[in-house]
Amino acid sequence: MLTDERRIELSDVLRPASPPVEIDNVYTDDQRERLLNVVRTQGPWKLIIAQHFASAEELMATMSGAFPEGFTPSLDMFLTPTFRGYLANYGAVLYPELHDVFYNERFLDHAKSYWGAQYAKPELMLFNINGPCANRDPGHLDSPSFRGVRHENAPTWLCSVMGKSGLFTDYLIKMAQVITWFSLDPGSGFTYWPDGPLKPPKRVLPPINNRGVVVQNEMMVHRGEANGPLDQQTPAGLAFDTVFTGDPDDRDAWLLKNGEQVIARHRTDELRFLVHWSAEVFTDFDELKKNMDGSDDLTVDKAIDMLVDNLNAKGVKLDIPSAPLHDAEFIGALNAAYDFGGPASYPDEAPLSAFQFA
Repeated sequence: MLTDERRIELSDVLRPASPPVEIDNVYTDDQRERLLNVVRTQGPWKLIIAQHFASAEELMATMSGAFPEGFTPSLDMFLTPTFRGYLANYGAVLYPELHDVFYNERFLDHAKSYWGAQYAKPELMLFNINGPCANRDPGHLDSPSFRGVRHENAPTWLCSVMGKSGLFTDYLIKMAQVITWFSLDPGSGFTYWPDGPLKPPKRVLPPINNRGVVVQNEMMVHRGEANGPLDQQTPAGLAFDTVFTGDPDDRDAWLLKNGEQVIARHRTDELRFLVHWSAEVFTDFDELKKNMDGSDDLTVDKAIDMLVDNLNAKGVKLDIPSAPLHDAEFIGALNAAYDFGGPASYPDEAPLSAFQFA
């Protein structure tokens, strides 16, 4: 059981380099249409939860908060119709029609200004898309990157626990995101905790249509908000293998499908479409070189050893199993040790969607 002092200590770790900076008119109409056209034609796209997590423990390690004693969470509790695809990765755009969208000088200037840094390079670009959708995310971190341990070679849960622990500040790669939403929903915004999750939250207020933030989402607890009519937020038949795709017969229509079965249809103006652009940022040339030459890198094994040694020094005995990256009990124990217990409060206008405890 974490003491109040320990909770405050962990909460204070999770503060971004600077508060989010809101920006308007992020993309041109032409860029938005090209982005949507990739989503329309290059799918189908899988659920976020199906792409990144093998167990509830792995998912919970990116989130915060606890469940009632004796209750065992399962992945299907968090199942919402939110889908993801990558538009650029490893510093390379994956669809040539999006070249100017990814290699975006204005975004790079935003990233450098956010950090007060000399250099930045685009790293990845992804989208999340959904129609009416609940949000049971109590608040999460995007996957932080560390020299030698990052989303390309380590599971999301490990990077998140490393970020929450505060032990790896010297290895943290500076990142900045331009997060943009296209949504006409009058009640759905973005909740974030810039002063730590035990302090009051703030919101990007709806409607968030072609509006965005420049932010360090790896070190700031945040969450999207539910959107659409309540009775449509969890489609009947939603499953881990449900996919999202454009309707080949109607450019303004979108389908949720289980195999060939259509379980929901949406129009473009019903969607919540998020575009996430991310850059690595370097204060000066020395930092750029250190990040690129591998001279001061972690390994996954060393990161796990550092987490466990820190707990052992605090009197929390934890043994490393033979396959620690996918051992649910080990993941759950590590997360419990470095989790602050969840945000202290949510906006009245954007509560957490109710969980269904079976």
